[in-house]
Amino acid sequence: MKITNLIEVDQFTQNREAFTTDVLMGLSSEPKTISAKYFYDDAGSELFQKISQHQDYYLTKTEFSILEQFGASLAATINEAEIDILELGAGDGHKSKLIIDSFLAQGTKVNFYPIDISEKAMGLLGANLTVSEQLNIHGIVADYFHGLNSLKTISSNKKLVLFLGSNIGNFNRAQTHEFLKKLWLSLNANDHVLIGYDLKKDTDILNKAYNDSGGLTTAFNLNLLKRMNAELGADFDMDKFKHYGFYNPSLGAMESYIISLHDQDIYIAALEKHFHFEKFEALHLESSFKFSESEIHALASQTGFKVEAHFTDAQNYFVDALWQVQKS
Repeated sequence: MKITNLIEVDQFTQNREAFTTDVLMGLSSEPKTISAKYFYDDAGSELFQKISQHQDYYLTKTEFSILEQFGASLAATINEAEIDILELGAGDGHKSKLIIDSFLAQGTKVNFYPIDISEKAMGLLGANLTVSEQLNIHGIVADYFHGLNSLKTISSNKKLVLFLGSNIGNFNRAQTHEFLKKLWLSLNANDHVLIGYDLKKDTDILNKAYNDSGGLTTAFNLNLLKRMNAELGADFDMDKFKHYGFYNPSLGAMESYIISLHDQDIYIAALEKHFHFEKFEALHLESSFKFSESEIHALASQTGFKVEAHFTDAQNYFVDALWQVQKS
């Protein structure tokens, strides 16, 4: 597999500086907050892979079943002799393989471009995908839109962009519109996107998924404190905090917090500063937004896309939305 790294060496330093600045701003704010984008260091990524396989976490297995059932319909709808499939976030390749195999089965030549800011993430793909005469794989190490725009100079084939796993739910409503408009701008007329949306459903199902019985979500959230300890010289004690997650029906999102169990002061060496936590004070980590099908249709029309198909499961838990780029 070929890999092109578009990240300059000093960008890693910039990423560390951004982490430091965001921690300063987040822990100085009221209420305290840290962006969910910092969950995914190596340990966080490994924990999330375990969460995705846990019986309580329905999202991954549900989307996998959708792609198994509708992969052939997806390929037939797009119906190109050769296509570039671009995945935002490399993942481990299991879902990508289902989609790619569906195109290969109908005789389409596939050029697969996983885009991820982590070169290490590309390594997970090797075990699941194999280069052949009909399948080229070219990993792009970059942020999403830098990677998308770079491909305009590489290929003029029709494109299918994959943004799976309900990652779209990690944005708030305004950020979702901004992301989709930037995605539209990065593509050509008649290109396609396939986006995974977790649907609104019974709150018991949602709360169980984000508070799994194996304690993996707890470990995943507390790992962010461990990351601050390792990278910023913080002195968080994991035993003095607990994970708390719940569905907020007014917001339409699962909310994740870490709760301080004591009055305590945390010192962060990289900032040369102490931060005080009151007993039972919450540190907000994530709002994972859920959608109705009418909201998904509205998003398409508001951001320049035409709905081609919405593939869903028998329980109507999840939708993979196939949209086509419309430009005049």
